[in-house]
This record gives sequence, structure tokens and C-alpha cells, in this order.
Amino acid sequence: MVTFEDFDSFLFSASRACCSSLAVFIQIQGCLICLCLALGWVLASYVRNREIRRLKDNIKVGNFFGFLCPDINDLEHSRQIKLPRVSVVMPLKGFGEHNLQNWRSQITSLYGGPLEFLFVVESTEDPAYRAVSLLISNFKDSIDARIIVAGLSTTCSQKIHNQLAGVESMHKDSKYVLFLDDDVRLHPGTIGSLTAEMEKNPEIFIQTGYPLDLPSGSLGSYCIYEYHMPCSMGFATGGRTFFLWGGCMMMHAADFRNDLYGVVTGLRDGGYSDDMTLAAIAGAHKRLITSPPVAVFPHPLASDLTFSRYWNYLRKQTFVLESYMTKVNWLMNRALFTVHCYLSWGFVAPFFMAMIHIAAALRIRTYPFEETPATSCGLVLVGCLAICTLIELLSMWNLTKVELQLCNMLSPEEPPVSLDSYNWVLIFIALLVDNFLYPLSAFKSHFSQSINWSGVRYHLKNGKIHKIERSKECGSLATKTYSDLGGKHLFGKRGVPPKMSFLSSLARIFAHWHQPKKFDG
Repeated sequence: MVTFEDFDSFLFSASRACCSSLAVFIQIQGCLICLCLALGWVLASYVRNREIRRLKDNIKVGNFFGFLCPDINDLEHSRQIKLPRVSVVMPLKGFGEHNLQNWRSQITSLYGGPLEFLFVVESTEDPAYRAVSLLISNFKDSIDARIIVAGLSTTCSQKIHNQLAGVESMHKDSKYVLFLDDDVRLHPGTIGSLTAEMEKNPEIFIQTGYPLDLPSGSLGSYCIYEYHMPCSMGFATGGRTFFLWGGCMMMHAADFRNDLYGVVTGLRDGGYSDDMTLAAIAGAHKRLITSPPVAVFPHPLASDLTFSRYWNYLRKQTFVLESYMTKVNWLMNRALFTVHCYLSWGFVAPFFMAMIHIAAALRIRTYPFEETPATSCGLVLVGCLAICTLIELLSMWNLTKVELQLCNMLSPEEPPVSLDSYNWVLIFIALLVDNFLYPLSAFKSHFSQSINWSGVRYHLKNGKIHKIERSKECGSLATKTYSDLGGKHLFGKRGVPPKMSFLSSLARIFAHWHQPKKFDG
């Protein structure tokens, strides 16, 4: 029978082992990882804060429409009618609690140029079809919007299939195409800001942005928030970036018409991830990807987001590293795979060691004569880790606060989002849980080479989709199925669009300015 003395002996031995040279290195490395994350979030908050100061300066000089454009003179009708045509392609799947508000924010954009919205579904049985139909009918002829039924994909992911179907149906005079996920909540001036950057610098290949998660209170939602926060650093550059988020991508429409660099064939022929595929093409041809500072979007997570749905989402995120186009792309994905797994467990390991040190220090009090240098060394390491973790959490808190403030200023009509709803105890737990599970998910993705995405199982071979399996329940009589983040019924209940807001009315006015052009050709 194991006694307390035996347990204490094991605990003290473990504490001494955690003070070996290798263990000390691992714990110091964990502290450095915390500080590097904190530094990255400080730099990201500086970029976002710079945009907040610009908006405040605009208000001081009387430009209360700075959230639409920096120069109020750009809102003059003579300039607005010269803006290029933009086609917005939105691949849809299922219908969830936040979709209507997200879609409404997209179609009520205050962009002054010709604008068309293409909602793409795989079939009329998708719950999104009826919900979007009702939403469009509510706006009648105020916007140029239509639904495209793309059918089932056979050579690529359903999302990519829907995107390409939207591209094929876009207006012949569209200069730019903007791809949006159905969980993106746009600001009124987002499309105008993205278009202005494309006009200013024709060398831009893709413009992108990134979401700011609004956790719903469950541990799964905080794990997703924590997963996205380190990634957000790569998008808060205020300009050039090497990262790409498929939820918001603006590109030249001509690149798709001409299949430049094989963007269409690369996506269509076995493509699983739209953003990874396009980022690989951009890298291979040294093309520019940018992320403007205003491209941060509030992303409310489902109120009933369970831990199992978080795990499935994490599996989808790690699975993208198994897809690739070229040998160089494969090597980069393997490097990213290795580094991310190493840093994830390198972040978590010191916390397990700290628990051993603390437990040993508490138990050793019952043996006053057993005080050893190892105990003191362990507590010093615990103190260093605690300080570095606190600095990291403060930096994350500050960036979240800054981005929430920026989102509130960019969407002045929306109810302000507060930082008070964030539970920082759960965020700390999510830091440990997400970083512990990431390598497990990555290894599972690597060895399985298959993933279930919204009821469809994709199998990869040599980095490309070679087999697609659909559940027999993919129909109107299917059982209730949920997607990962939005709490969407993939084959479930329909919804009714909400009443129009003040911005919706403004959008109608902008649309009427271009009524003669909206439906030409």
C-alpha cells in the first residue's frame, strides 16, 4: 500500500529532477515563449492603436465619417461614381444564430461603387438558401444580390467549389472579387477600405483580415479565442504579411478570369484549403499579400459551442498543413507543423513542472529538516513563470481591448462590445488546454489524412483531395447537425431576417445612386 511518505518521496524526487539542467532550460524556454507572445501582442496593439488615433483625429477636425474613409471629400458623389465594381462572393453552408446579422452587415456595406453580392449554396435544401432568400427579398431592388446553386463538389472542398461557382457568375465588369465567410461581420466601410488599398497599390495580389473572437462563455469558445490570438499578430502589420485568412480575401477579378499562376486550377484540382492554396501561390510567385489595420472583424462564437466542436475545429485547422501544392510548399508546412508542435508543448511543459514544485514546497513543510536547495530553485522558477504569464495575459488583455475599441469605432451603429464579458481564468485554462491539444490534433491529422468538414469527409493523397465521402443524411430530412463555430444547423431550421437598421437605409441610398449601373450587362 502506498503511504504519504512514499508519495512525498516521489514528489521530492520529481521536484529535484525538475531542477536539472534540461528541466531548467525547458522552464526558462517557457518563460521566453510567454514574453515573445507578449511582445508580439504589444506590437499588434500599437498598429491597431495607430488606426484608433487616426479615427479620433478625423473626429476632431469634423470628419465624423472617418470610419468610412479618411478624407471626407472622397464621399462626394463625383468621386463615388468613379469607384470600381466589386463582386462579393459568399460560400454558405447551414444556418446559425449569428448568420443573419453577419449577412446583413455584409449587404448593407456603405461602399459607393457598383457592388453585387453572390450567395453560393450547394443545393436549395441547405437551410441557408431559404434564410438568404428571405433576407434578399426584404431589400427587394435596393441591392444587387442573388443566390447561386453550385451543386456538389467532386474535385475540391465544397467551400472552394462554391467560391469558384461565384467567380464564374460574377459581373463581367467587376474589377475586384471579395470572398467572405458567413461568420464575418463586416464594418460599413470595410469594402471601401479594401478597394481603396487595391486602387492605391496595384501590386497587391490579395488583401486579407482577421477575426476577433467574442467567446460565448464555454471553455471551447475560449480555446478558439486563444488559438486565434497568436495568429492575429501576423495580420496586425498594417501592410505586408505572409499570412492569409480565407474568411476575408480581396483579389483582382482578372486573376481568376485569366487563371493567373493557376489560381483556378490550383483551387479546383484537389484544393482543400482556399487560404493555404492561395498563400502558397503568392509565395511561389513572390506576390504581395497585405492586411490593412482596419481589417479586424468581431466574430461572435456560438452560445452552445461545446468542447467536442472545438476539437473538430482544431482538427480542421491542423489538417490544412497536410495539404500542399509543391515540394517547397510541403517543406514549409512540415516546418510549420514541427515548430508549432514544439512551441505548444514547450509552452505547456513548464506549467506541469511548476505544479510539481508547488506541491513539493507545500508537502515539505511537514518535514522542516528536509528543506533542500532544489525546493528553493523550484520556487524561483515558479515565480519567474508566474511573472511571465501575468505579462503575457496583460498583453493579450490589452490587444483585445484595443481591437474591441477599434471595432466599436468602425461600426458606430452597432451596440458596443465590452471586455467585461471575457473570463480571464478560463482564458488561462484555455492557454494550457489548446497548446496541449494542438500537437495531438496535428499528429492525428497527419496519420489519418482525412477530415470531416460539415458532414463531408475529405481524404488527401499527395497533398490534394482525392476522395470525397458524403453522409447519407445530407438531405432535408437529416438529423440535426452542427458546424463548429457558428452553432449552425446544417440541415435544420430556417430563419427570418431581422428588421432593417439605419445603416441599411443608408445602404439603400448608396445603391440608388448607382441604380442605372447595378443591373447593366
